[in-house]
Amino acid sequence: MTVQVSVITTSSLGDRSYLADDGEVAVVVDPQRDIDRIMALAGRRGVRITHVVETHLHNDYVSGGRQLAQLTGAHYLLAGADQVAFDRVAVADGDVAPVSDRMRLRAVGTPGHTFHHLSYVLDAADEGGWTPLGAFTGGSLLFGTTGRTDLLGQQHAHELAHHQHASARRLAELLPDGAEVWPTHGFGSFCSASQADAPESTIGREKQVNPVLRLAADEFVTETLGGLDAYPAYYAHMGVANAAGPAPLDLSPVTRADAGQLRDRIAAGQWVVDLRNRKAYATSHLAGTVSLGLDGPMATWLGWLIDWGVPITLLAETPEQIADAQRELTRIGIDRPAAAATGSPSGWAADPEQLRGLPTTDFAALAAARAGRTPHGLPDPDVVLDVRMTNEWRAGHVPDAVHVPLPDLPGRLAEVPAGTIWVHCGSGYRATAAASLLANAGRRVVVIDDRFAEAAAAGVSMTGAA
Repeated sequence: MTVQVSVITTSSLGDRSYLADDGEVAVVVDPQRDIDRIMALAGRRGVRITHVVETHLHNDYVSGGRQLAQLTGAHYLLAGADQVAFDRVAVADGDVAPVSDRMRLRAVGTPGHTFHHLSYVLDAADEGGWTPLGAFTGGSLLFGTTGRTDLLGQQHAHELAHHQHASARRLAELLPDGAEVWPTHGFGSFCSASQADAPESTIGREKQVNPVLRLAADEFVTETLGGLDAYPAYYAHMGVANAAGPAPLDLSPVTRADAGQLRDRIAAGQWVVDLRNRKAYATSHLAGTVSLGLDGPMATWLGWLIDWGVPITLLAETPEQIADAQRELTRIGIDRPAAAATGSPSGWAADPEQLRGLPTTDFAALAAARAGRTPHGLPDPDVVLDVRMTNEWRAGHVPDAVHVPLPDLPGRLAEVPAGTIWVHCGSGYRATAAASLLANAGRRVVVIDDRFAEAAAAGVSMTGAA
């Protein structure tokens, strides 16, 4: 039986977990908190999980490793240098974990993303001994990039970037060109310095395309640190939770809220989040709610925008959508939403006066408005608000636009100039979220629900960095 590596994708957070098995026993690497997905995969593969390993104490999600190890009786491997509040198998550079007579793991110290980061080489037995199939690289060597080095504070970012360069090169020297690279980050996670440039890769390919293997150390450090943008505020709570030992996951149904309770929660200033897609939200929604559709990275933006610990109420069309959102939120440590309601806005409103809509448009309309030909039915734009991230803004933006990244908007609403606001992002998702926040603050707002990449072709002039 050959060794097989299966990928468990968490696209909403931009991460991957892995299950490697030899047909009888399995190793799980960097599991997300909702471990039922992994247990189901192991069941389909017909294998027993004997080892659970973490490449590092994660900053972008709550780990399910401890609970998975407890449920399966597996060995739980973490870096011995990390201080945690629970029992685990302490691992250091050079340690070998025999999994079966057909596969084993070798720990390789790869500091950079964190100080005590480990990668794990997966070896398979053959007639000549052991052959390295690849390495689980966590937040070290990614596809065309590396893990970011500033999550432990700017004071460590430069030192860790140098470590990251040395670690990636060590992996490249240790492994043959054909060895697979299996990273945890890089697929949308803010834990990576930039996004993955391919769906899969090998050491040989990374030698050709990855800046960390092509640039000298100082050049890599300068380029990497210069390209880092902000990362979600909720990251501050993830490492703490993982070091303490996350509580078991509870995905039981959330308390239901009726129309009167929803009205009271909104009046109290609580977060009531509408999970429907942004077009449905723009058509009709409950005044005072925030648009964060389940069809986008809802958990990332909600965890970034809220004050940690505030009550959150979820609105969706079906109970299944509430359950999906609840699962996503538990991955970042929002364990129990305060309440939920399903159906449609008409059923959520205690009074029809609570229902609102949002006007939407596209970049062609913005170009027309800037030429003095605002389309009929839309108010003239007094302010163009760009809520993309700083790196996106620097790459090109609308002249005279006001730039407030979406995560900063709740604390900077007063800085947005007076008048009607036309708000845009890169596609419309963040713009609709921003518009809901602005409307809740009493502002008149129009959503540009369009792709920014097509703005210039629509006739909108562009400028570079301000």
